[in-house]
Amino acid sequence: MAATGQSGDARSVRDETAQDAGCKDSRRAAGEADPTAAAGGESAFGQARTSASDARGNQRGSSEAACLDWRDGVVPVSTRFDDPYFSLADGLAETRHVFLAGNGLPGRFRDGFVIAELGFGTGLNMLATLIAWRAAGRPGRLFYRSFEAYPMAAPDVARALRAFPEAEAVAAPFLAAWSAGHSRFVDDGFEAEVLIGDARELLPRWEGRADAWFLDGFAPAKNPELWSDALMAEVARHTAPGGTFATYTAAGHVRRALAEAGFLVTRQPGHGRKRHMTTGVLGG
Repeated sequence: MAATGQSGDARSVRDETAQDAGCKDSRRAAGEADPTAAAGGESAFGQARTSASDARGNQRGSSEAACLDWRDGVVPVSTRFDDPYFSLADGLAETRHVFLAGNGLPGRFRDGFVIAELGFGTGLNMLATLIAWRAAGRPGRLFYRSFEAYPMAAPDVARALRAFPEAEAVAAPFLAAWSAGHSRFVDDGFEAEVLIGDARELLPRWEGRADAWFLDGFAPAKNPELWSDALMAEVARHTAPGGTFATYTAAGHVRRALAEAGFLVTRQPGHGRKRHMTTGVLGG
């Protein structure tokens, strides 16, 4: 989960990690235009991010780093939003239930399939998708685009992923690239890019359209900006015909906003103790 940009609270971070300094002055940049919507070559793990002047038209933005507390030394919690980054009851299982199964994946995978996400967080959703893509054995390429306002430092991402050995087992190339300051990664035909900054500013300028959306911001009560009517309308505007979304929340105002944006919205059984989640398909 992650957030749109807003001021953080004054709560202290108890664990002294590399992230602590980053809360004060760390900045990470990423492109706002998407290579799925423009010509250009493929980037590999470890390749430097493209500059603002390259042929892909990739402009760079900046954003503050994530500020964390650690629950039981295992679960990262945002001190800005007082919300955990993943489910306390098996976050990887929740990802598979909510975001993969909720979007009909991996069954819908095909060459050129595009997934977009609000809230990159620890990268757990991306890694779960990479595992599913590899297992599906589809030919071609899958594109993963994630919007993140407060990127986590690589040591904190690595620490969080230790809770999920299956995801950690495929995370090394991603972590190496992330540690080096890169935001675009390719592995086994799986191309991911993290677009860093406020989604309310970046998404309207994004040139791509997603076949499936992972709506994984912090809880609507904690981070309402990421669930606004205007942003949900942008999600719909950047969805391919017949495209879908899935989210862990069943908040009424979120369901209404997505319905008004043009999705046929359905409330589904949630993961674990959570009674409901929400899915939808773009109508018309």
